[in-house]
Amino acid sequence: MSSLFILVELSAGYTLFERIESEEIGIELDDVQKAVVELPRFQKIVRLKSFAPFRSAAHALENAMDISEGVMSDHLKAFLEMNLPKPGKKNKVLLGVGESNLGGSIKADLGIDCVVDDTVRELIRGIKLHSERLLAQLKEGDLGRAQLGLGHAYSRAKVKFNVNRVDNMITQSINLLDQLDKDVNTFSMRVREWYGWHFPELVKIVSDNFLYAKLVKVIRNKGDLSEDKLDALEAVTNDPIKAKQILDAARASMGTDISEIDMVNIQSFADRVISLTEYRKSLYGYLLSKMHAVAPNVSALIGEIVGARLIAHAGSLTNLAKYPASTVQILGAEKALFRALKTRGNTPKYGLIYHSTFIGRAAQKNKGRISRVLANKVSIASRIDCFLDNPTSKFGEFLRDQVEERLRFYEEGVTPRKNADVMADALKAAGIDMDIDEEEEEAPEVASTPAKKRKSSKESKEKTPTAKKSKKEDAEVFESPVKEKKSKKKEKASVEETVVEPKSAEKKKAKKAKQ
Repeated sequence: MSSLFILVELSAGYTLFERIESEEIGIELDDVQKAVVELPRFQKIVRLKSFAPFRSAAHALENAMDISEGVMSDHLKAFLEMNLPKPGKKNKVLLGVGESNLGGSIKADLGIDCVVDDTVRELIRGIKLHSERLLAQLKEGDLGRAQLGLGHAYSRAKVKFNVNRVDNMITQSINLLDQLDKDVNTFSMRVREWYGWHFPELVKIVSDNFLYAKLVKVIRNKGDLSEDKLDALEAVTNDPIKAKQILDAARASMGTDISEIDMVNIQSFADRVISLTEYRKSLYGYLLSKMHAVAPNVSALIGEIVGARLIAHAGSLTNLAKYPASTVQILGAEKALFRALKTRGNTPKYGLIYHSTFIGRAAQKNKGRISRVLANKVSIASRIDCFLDNPTSKFGEFLRDQVEERLRFYEEGVTPRKNADVMADALKAAGIDMDIDEEEEEAPEVASTPAKKRKSSKESKEKTPTAKKSKKEDAEVFESPVKEKKSKKKEKASVEETVVEPKSAEKKKAKKAKQ
């Protein structure tokens, strides 16, 4: 037989209900859904086992944060140990919870099987719906006030941050800056096309969009342009020669005349372009200040705009700090990466970091190398910015020097400094004292071991003659029996020859006698 208990986390405290009916879980789901609406029927399904109110608002917030993270607090653990019966062979205890992560923690700590299914969710929904009537300890309105206070405190704790180091503003700023660049460019081209019907020669004289819009405001109707407006033209262009060219071009212009109502609309649109351009400049300054406050090392290393794009693409500075250098290197080139993996082609060497000045200055054969080095340094700088309490740009400046040295190494062969030396100098410049690990202290000893091995190899070479002599002696010892065998064979052969020679001599004499 199994007993099912329902744990419900309310804003006022923890409640434990026991299911009265003992059928299998999941069979009576339709009945539970119908009974949830009516309190008398619902009271026949569950009954209150225990209620443990929170001691204070801070205590309620602490437990709410633990539940959201799937952690069982000490208060909840004591509450369950006190009120849940111990499971036995015949009596099985099941605990219904609303959060699967919390159920895993309870199972790991207390060994109680937790259930998270539709039936349990319906029971929890009914308990929360009739909680004020089921809990006699609560008065009318107490639960609502507790929910309101806990909701505000929980939201405040979730969004608690340093207002000066919020990276969400960087994401919004760089996205808005990109949008403004597109809009200003589109609107400026529209002003050029619109006003070009009246004064087409102005496009060839002035190429800057912002300056063109300001000149449209000053010139207005080209027929009214005279020497009196020459000073105003010089004030806008900061170039008396260009102002004189505009005046001469207006007198000999081939553009058509334009009505007053059309000129009013052109002037209004030029005002919009000017205001957007000025706002874009102020937004750019705001973005620079935010980058220096939030990610000073990334800004010093790779620049404010590229650094802001990396943060925006990663989602936050924390996400960028979690990425390995290989991911930072191709961040922004995901489509090319997946296309290369799909077609089994060459993967991209760089993503957003391609816009850095280092890759632009590197030779074509060294662009991939510099991108790897730069991605490695950006990963280090982002982690420093994310986890350093007192932000400083010293580390980014030293990391930038390292990339410069690596670039010179690829071009001229100049050996760069070691990472340990550069980081030590950066720590001194930042005024941060750090203890050296024991492993780092033992590092020189490890580096000296190859020299000892070389000495031993030299000594072994010096000892080789004796070894060779001993080998020769051993060879002589092994060769002596072989030599003895060979000498015996030679003696036998000589004896056979001496035995054979007399017979051959007798045969020769017999032949001569016959002849």
